[in-house]
Amino acid sequence: MYAVIETGGKQYQVAKEDVIYIEKLNLNEGDEIVFDKVLVATDSKNKVKIGNPYVEGASVKGKVIKNGKSKKITVFTYRPKKDSKRKMGHRQQFTKVLIENIEF
Repeated sequence: MYAVIETGGKQYQVAKEDVIYIEKLNLNEGDEIVFDKVLVATDSKNKVKIGNPYVEGASVKGKVIKNGKSKKITVFTYRPKKDSKRKMGHRQQFTKVLIENIEF
């Protein structure tokens, strides 16, 4: 049994007891979250329901495990022969979510 959800402008395929890292949400650790934008869902008999654009009555429930920042990446841009260069770093914020239940 799995589902495809949409959050933070991205799509994730999730199943029960999965742990996913998504764009940062304004929730605290231990809070419950319900994803109602379900694009595709399957039941225990592997019957597939595809939404138009979302599956009606389907939801995915999860629990926030932690909020954090990912590893630092280095962004370096330059223009050849123009003596122009720039070096920056970036750490993306994320929310770690445990998928508890898929309902539809």
